[in-house]
Amino acid sequence: MVRIGIIGGSGLYHLVENSKLKKIDTPFGPANVYLGMFGGEEIAFIPRHGEKHEIPPFKVNYKANIYALNMLGVERIIASNAVGAINPELMPGTIVLPHDFIDLTKCRDGTFYNGKTEIIVRGRRIKGVVHISMTPYTYCPEIRSALMSAANQLGIHLVDKGVYVCTEGNRFETPAEIRAMSIMGGDIVGMTGCPEAALARELAICYASVSIVTNYAAGVGGEKKLTHQEVLDIFSRKLEDLSRLLASSITLIPRERSCVCKDALAEFIDH
Repeated sequence: MVRIGIIGGSGLYHLVENSKLKKIDTPFGPANVYLGMFGGEEIAFIPRHGEKHEIPPFKVNYKANIYALNMLGVERIIASNAVGAINPELMPGTIVLPHDFIDLTKCRDGTFYNGKTEIIVRGRRIKGVVHISMTPYTYCPEIRSALMSAANQLGIHLVDKGVYVCTEGNRFETPAEIRAMSIMGGDIVGMTGCPEAALARELAICYASVSIVTNYAAGVGGEKKLTHQEVLDIFSRKLEDLSRLLASSITLIPRERSCVCKDALAEFIDH
């Protein structure tokens, strides 16, 4: 069994060196998972967009990816995302640790529990309509704590808390849409955070994400706009910090889970 899975976003395609590809057939389609050593232990790594960034956000098979990690016995998932800043205080290059999300996607299948498919979690079979809760913590508090501690130890500035707004893509948002998201309480906007986080909770897997701000969202940040090359340069520099942060946090994540995530299916497994 592999304890920790990492789902890499844009730019994070080869996190684990000398990894071994494992192709996993799930009830929701195939998934490519790379197994290798990282942060002192074996992890399961999935490049969300494929090794060559050939899969757009709305075509990522989120269900197959999360279920494949479940089949490997993964209990903790750390994900990374590239985002735009809705909150003008979050300058490009800022690393944010979201604490909540708003799902504005339109066409994605957001649940494993369609009333028909039998789901297997830790050897227990679940079938039917299941409603899971994202409270009191939308993201795993134990993983978030490990990431904050790792950032402090490494001297990496990490903004604790932010509301992640997920859109469908592929187009970027309009200025009016960004204004609406700001009124709703959004801080950052991306295209890959949902339904990933909720799917992990549906399988009682701990999940937290780390977001790198690559640019200001539409209508934010005044007249100055970054060039595409500037965005790439910022992101490239921050990827080094992100890799160090992930590796260090793995050593700080408790092996025994004491968070609410592990109990997400308790009432359905017991009955």
